Amino acid sequence: MISCDCEVCTSGDPLLIRTRSSVHVQTPEFSVLVDSGPDLREQALRENLTKVDAVLYTHAHLDHITGFDELRAFCWRRDSPLPLYGSEECLEEIKRMFSWAFLPTNTYKGYVKPDPQVTNGPFQLGKLTVTPIPVIHGSVPTQGYRFDYPGTPGIAYLPDVKTIPEASWKMIADIPILIIDTLHRREHPTHMNFTEALATSSKLGAKKTYLTHLSHELDPREAASELPTNTSFAHDGLKLTFPVDA
Repeated sequence: MISCDCEVCTSGDPLLIRTRSSVHVQTPEFSVLVDSGPDLREQALRENLTKVDAVLYTHAHLDHITGFDELRAFCWRRDSPLPLYGSEECLEEIKRMFSWAFLPTNTYKGYVKPDPQVTNGPFQLGKLTVTPIPVIHGSVPTQGYRFDYPGTPGIAYLPDVKTIPEASWKMIADIPILIIDTLHRREHPTHMNFTEALATSSKLGAKKTYLTHLSHELDPREAASELPTNTSFAHDGLKLTFPVDA
């Protein structure tokens, strides 16, 4: 955090250097990015990310969309438009903020040429089934995503959530892997806190849980002893790898 001298911000521990929440899903057929936050350039360089076939958006808050222009790096070598998936409201906000990309005059090679796709239900990216999971996160329409690929455990990614509607509970019950919003310990009006995230994981029956979207108020070094054995703190650069029969 800017101008903060707390123990987390000044520790120098690489596991406590947290950029904005995002994930990259790689299958044998597709490279899928979830959100394009303001740290996308730093994240892509760090992880040697060289190709993106589609971008999924959770919602239109600035910490999840303002790296949009960095998507140019993934358009230099492609002639087809870049598919962008999200709710109608989210895609409309992206179109408003980055109107240049959606104009008919955007004909320059290598610029982002978006192909907006409104998510009204599960869809396929090759063999990967992507299911939008509507959640409550303040007043902004927000969704997480469930990823299912043949022969690998299902994963639910809910980075910004306060409550989960009943219909969405049913879509992720008994999920093998849950990645969920855990802002800090105290109550927050639009994000789950530490206690709420752990209770949600237990209620869902998640086999493995990773806590993400952490603020500097939450120090994993201090809280690790309070975690169930099937729960861990996520960190920048964390990789979950599963063998697939390509």
